[in-house]
Amino acid sequence: MNLIKRIDWKKYSPLLLMLMFPVLGWMYALTNNIENQEVYSLATAVDETIPFVKWFALPYSVWIFYIYVCLFYFFKKDVNVYYRNLMTYALCALLCYLIYSVFQTTVARPPVIGDDPFSLLMKYIYNRDQPYNCFPSIHCFSSYMVMRAIWTSSFRNKWNVTLITGMSSLIIMSTLFVKQHVIMDVLGAVFLVEVVTAAIIVVERRAKLARERQKSTFGA
Repeated sequence: MNLIKRIDWKKYSPLLLMLMFPVLGWMYALTNNIENQEVYSLATAVDETIPFVKWFALPYSVWIFYIYVCLFYFFKKDVNVYYRNLMTYALCALLCYLIYSVFQTTVARPPVIGDDPFSLLMKYIYNRDQPYNCFPSIHCFSSYMVMRAIWTSSFRNKWNVTLITGMSSLIIMSTLFVKQHVIMDVLGAVFLVEVVTAAIIVVERRAKLARERQKSTFGA
């Protein structure tokens, strides 16, 4: 009880911004259909050679919890990195929903045979999520986002870079091996993050210049 009283709850109030995730999830559900839409396939010959490996269902399924952990870690290390990643995620997700609403793609799913834990998890994933909303991949853009963030952070070290790069890469690969996405979905996700990040940097620089000009004007 004393420990709870000692916690500075105001310090952790920015974490409430993560409540945007359920809202974005609700918006995702609204676009995850093909009603009155033509559906396209972006699969290539290379995608056809990628085998279905059901144990990749494990890293695929822990994706959102991994993103939460990364964001909390960024919050503890540098709140500005936390804010930037929340903004990046929100903008990328909204752009994905816009794309899904006008350009719907799908991926052919293989039959899942067996009653082992990985097969059951794979069946759960397929039953829970329709095979649409593929390009760009939300799993991939968010995993690449936190990986890119740690690469450019002031608190990076060999351990956090290795852990986040490794886990993000595993999740990105999992989207291909469980046949939820194709290579174009991954490339589109990376491109989306780079474009949104560049736009945020430009806005931040212009805002900084505006503040400096304002200060110099008042100081004159």
